[in-house]
Parts: sequence; structure tokens; C-alpha cells
Amino acid sequence: MSIRSGLFKLLGLCLLAGVLVAGLMFPVAGAAGVISNQASETVDSMSSELADEPPPLVTTLTDRDGEPFATLYKQYRIPTTSDQISEAMKWALVSVEDRRFYDHHGVDWKGTLRAAISNSSGGDTQGASTLTQQYVKNYLINVTYRGDELGQQKAQEVSIARKLKEARVAIQLETKMTKDEILTGYLNVVEFSRQIYGVGAAAQAYFGTTADKLKVHEAALLAAMVNNPAVLDPWNNPEKAKERRNFVLDKMVENRKLDPADAEEIKQQPLGVVPGGPDKPASTCISADPEFGFFCQYVEDHLVEDLGMDKDDLYTGGYVIRTTMDREATLKAKEAAEKEVRKEEPNVANTLSLVKPGKDRHEVIALVANKDYGTDADAGQTVYGLPYEVINVLGAGSSFKIFTAAAALEQKKVGIHDTVPVPNFHVSPVFNWGGEHCPTRPSGIRSYCVQNASDNPDSSMSLQDALAKSPNTTFVILEEWTGMGPVVEMAEKLGLRKTMATRFADGRAPDPDHEKTEYSLTQKEYLGPNELAPNGRGFFTLGASPVSGLEMANVAATIMSGGVWCSPTPVLEVNDRAGKDFPVKEPECEQVIPEGVANTLAVGMSKDIAPGGTAARAASSVGWDRPMIGKTGTTQYQGSAAFVGATPQLAGAAMVFRPDRPHGGLTYGGPGNVRATADGNMFGGVTPAQTWFRAMKPIMEGEPVQPLPQPDPEYLKVR
Repeated sequence: MSIRSGLFKLLGLCLLAGVLVAGLMFPVAGAAGVISNQASETVDSMSSELADEPPPLVTTLTDRDGEPFATLYKQYRIPTTSDQISEAMKWALVSVEDRRFYDHHGVDWKGTLRAAISNSSGGDTQGASTLTQQYVKNYLINVTYRGDELGQQKAQEVSIARKLKEARVAIQLETKMTKDEILTGYLNVVEFSRQIYGVGAAAQAYFGTTADKLKVHEAALLAAMVNNPAVLDPWNNPEKAKERRNFVLDKMVENRKLDPADAEEIKQQPLGVVPGGPDKPASTCISADPEFGFFCQYVEDHLVEDLGMDKDDLYTGGYVIRTTMDREATLKAKEAAEKEVRKEEPNVANTLSLVKPGKDRHEVIALVANKDYGTDADAGQTVYGLPYEVINVLGAGSSFKIFTAAAALEQKKVGIHDTVPVPNFHVSPVFNWGGEHCPTRPSGIRSYCVQNASDNPDSSMSLQDALAKSPNTTFVILEEWTGMGPVVEMAEKLGLRKTMATRFADGRAPDPDHEKTEYSLTQKEYLGPNELAPNGRGFFTLGASPVSGLEMANVAATIMSGGVWCSPTPVLEVNDRAGKDFPVKEPECEQVIPEGVANTLAVGMSKDIAPGGTAARAASSVGWDRPMIGKTGTTQYQGSAAFVGATPQLAGAAMVFRPDRPHGGLTYGGPGNVRATADGNMFGGVTPAQTWFRAMKPIMEGEPVQPLPQPDPEYLKVR
């Protein structure tokens, strides 16, 4: 080394020493807080109060009986107290990261100067940060600036200024926390790779044990990893991980916390981690158990989109959410859905949504499909919310006749025992925009016309029989009597809240700037009276528009609740990380139609399982013997079908449809043999009704048989 070079290095060390001394004299009283409103822009406001910000925790979802079924998190962390951490773990960490931890007061000036001299003289690069300083840095990176890349970069930039600020906070921290608290805090926030944070989670994920039972070889590996979790991942880089683990063992020997002979023996041992990767719970609904994935995602969507909960808070708040899900009912419903349609069948979804009626709550009991919730399409998985989203673009068919009947009853246009016309073909004098086979009016506009699915020998029948046999012409005539405005509004009132707010074209959010009204208007606006269709669109009653299966189930629940609509909630209660109640405010329930109308409509819908009803065969196949309401539905080209039904205790909707390429048919060849085809023969009385009864029969087993409500005489006969 030249004399000139040596002088410059000596001068640099003198300047550095002066800066360090100045850092020591920094004021330690704490007006500056580490968490400022501009935390993503600067670390200038670091303070010992950093530990007041709680670290991210795992949110747990349980079924209604309190049994966990899913977890949501961004950092897998199990909070661990000092007495829940083995001594081996503590001494392994102290030995390798901060041998003088119990001697200094937050900053190891001796080590800092030694590191500065070594780095300045061209020796090995040394960091010299104490565990207290590392705690500060890890807290900033993993808690305060979590998700903020710029903030994280500033928190670990290589600069004297950052080191001094970090040192100042460390000194303050040591005046407010004991050494044991600092060590425990560090071991709860430090990263161990693969979304694993803290020694509690690491012990479980790496070794399938708890932190208090960590042995020396396990503790040494975990202490080794904090140096560089990604590089020292024991599954991806086992040799590097073992080399660093053995280095930790040597440091424990130097620190007189491990006998040299024991260290040499341990060095010969394998890493001992669980095979195949860390043992940790799923972090999202996509990786939850396949039977419960849809329900998990609905809980998340309901809390975030419907109730306004912050998604980041949901994933980091450490909540325990007790849901309304009935585990046994879900498993039975899932089995039924898969029995009727194979999981791996391309472009065929078979869903079942179950809701518990009530006048103060409508609790979602089960949300299932033949497919699983996930990203592997070849394995029969999907990321669509099949049982609850507005995803069935072709619609629920004649089950929409429920809304026409309800509106006609409410307006007293007809009673359930009144006779209604049943022509086999009908040209509407009110509605326009029919198909090519419909006649054209003198104005040049084509009339709307409709025919029944099959010829009916009866020219008239009661409304109750019409609900069971489902003649198309009858319900278009009822729309003419009632008016489309009340019919469309009835669908929304009874339960199609989200459905009617989507656009007709594909069930997505309307685009007000689109030139076509089926894209620019909501379904309620498009199907009801509007500028282009002053009388509305008469095909609405045939259910050829996008719809949510869950909302159709909730329609049945509203009817069985005496006309009281409630939002279909999946949540019973939420507790925060401290175990305290976290209030969840659901929308108020509404009396949307008179109780007499609802009760009479229920009786009107009670004959679908009787001989001649569209669901009679499916009901008899399982020996169904309970009073219930029901309505099947099939779209025009057999591309989708539905069955909506309810007992007084439980309502449900089953739908089969094409989720990926909606236009085309579904061919039914028996249970387990349903395919997407160009043309179809699907019918609401087969796959959907069979799914419903196959599930509901065992679910209702052991429940008391309850009668339907009594009809209101005011709505039996009005004509």
C-alpha cells in the first residue's frame, strides 16, 4: 500500500469515526415516528414506536361449527412468545448474527468500527448490524413498507445516513424493550422465504413442529437462513443451506453454546426439512380444499365488494371469520353435482347454491359445482365463481316465470286458482322484436310471438297448474296483463339484485358508451320499458338472460320467508387478532312483497313435483316426500337449464350451463354423461332437478317435515 493511499484511508476512517460519534450524540427522544403519511417516500421519520404497528397475520375461515377450511394471508406467520421459542433457536441466532447482543445498548460500536476498518482496508465485507438494528430493518421491510418496493429499497440502501438513522432507532428501542422482547420481536418478523415469516411459522413449515421444540440442527438452519432466505432455501439450494447451517454451528461453538463434538456430529446430519417443500396452509381461495373453494371466494368477494372491507386488511388482519357454510351439506351437494356432470367435462358447469330462509337473515349454506375452484382447467378447475357470479349467460329458462306469476298476483290480475289461457302459439299484440317466424305489423316492426315447448291439449288451466306444466304462451300473456315494468322490478325485488344490474349481452358491467343497448344498459333497463322497446321485451319470462345461481336460490328463500328479502350472507361473525368482535354490517332485510302474496305463490309453486309436473320424475327417483316449492327452466336451444326449489328450511337453485363458450347446446345422456354439443336435449327436469333432489334428500334427512305456509284467500281467485 502506498503512503498516499494509506493516508487517504486513515483520513476516511477518521471522518467515519467522527460521523459515528455524531450519530451516538443524536437525540434519542422520540418526536419522530417511523410510520408517517409519506412512508413510501422516506425513512427519515424512523422511531422506536415502529413496533406499535402490528405485523401481518393469517386470516382463518371456519365453517359454521368453527372448523377451519381456508386461510388467507400475504405472510404466513404464527405469533410466538418468548417462552414458546427454544433456547437452541435463540442462541443459534445470537451466535451467528450478534454475539455481543446482551452487552451492547442497540449499537455495537466496536463491531461497527471493526467492520468499517475491514471494509475500508479491502478485507471481508462486514455488516456489523446488531440484532436490534436488524429488527428495525426487518420491521420496516416486512411490516411498515410491506408491498412498497420504493420504501423497502430505502430501508435497506447502503449509506451511512441510513445506518445512522437505523442506529438511532435501535438505541431508542433498547430503552423501551428488554433484550428478550427484542429477540422475540425479531424472531416474529424475520423472513424465511416462500411467504414464511417468523420462527413459529418456520418451525411448522420446515420441520412440522413448534418453535419451542426446535432442536439444535433445526435452529441452526433457521438461523442460517435469515442471512439470505431466497439463496439459502433448503429445497432449492440444499448444499448452500447446509454450508451456512454448519457455519452457524461453528459460531455456536465459538460462543460456548455448543460442544465442538456435538457440532461435528450434527454437521453430518441431513437438513431434516419436510420433503417436497414447506408444509404451510393455502394462502388464497384458489389453493383451498376443492370442495370449499367457491365458498371461500364468495366470502372474500362479499366482504370486500359488498361490504367495503379493505382486501389488504382481510389478508393481513389475522381475523377469524366464522362463516355460514354447512360442511356436511356442502360435501353432499358437491357429490350430487359431480354425480350428474363429470368434473373434467369440457365447457359444462353444474352448480348448486343453497340458502337458508329467514325473516332476519338469509344464510348461504353451500356453494358448489361439478368443477373445483382453481387454475388447472385440465383437472376440472375454474377461476369463475360458477355457483354465485352472474356467469350463466344463457339464463335459467322458465324459472323466470316465477317473477311473472308474482307480479300478476301482487297486482291481482290473476289468482293461483284462476283459469289462464294456454294457446299453443301466441302473437303478442303488445311486444315487438320477435324472430323471423313472427308476423310483421303494418308499421314494419316484427311482432313478438311464442309457442309452447310441446303441444298442450288444454286450452286453459289454473295458474297453479301452469306453474307446474310451464306453458310459454300463458306467461307472455300474463306479462301483457301485468306490464313489463312490474315484472322486471319483481325479479329485482325478490333477489336478482346483482343480476339485474349487469348488462344483457354477457352479464358484465354495462358500458354506457357502447353503441348497442344490450351492452350499454343494465338488464333492468334493457328488458323493461325503454325508448327502443316502450312496452319492454316479452321474452323476459322465458329466462333467456344472464343470471346468478345464488341469487335464484335467494329468490326461493325470499318466497319461503314470507316475502322478506335479505342479502345472501356467508358470514356469521368476525373476530379480530385480539379475539374481539369485528362488526360486519349487512344490508337491512326488506319486505319486498306482501306476505300473503309470497305464501300464496309458494302454494302455487307446490305442484311441480306432482304427476305431470316438470320435476316429478326427478323427485320420485329419490323418494321425495316433503312439501316444497319448485320450478324448472330450460333455455330455447337447450344450452342451459335450471331448477329452483325450497322447503321451509332450505332453498336452492341448480343450474347446468356452458361457462366458456356459451352458445350451443347441452346433450343429456344420463347422469355423468352430459356434453356440450352444437344442438342439445337438456331440460330443467333432468340434470338440474336431479342434482337438486340428489343433494337435498340426504341433507334434509332427520329434519322435521314442515308444511308450506297457508295461502292468503285474497290471492286464490280474483277473476
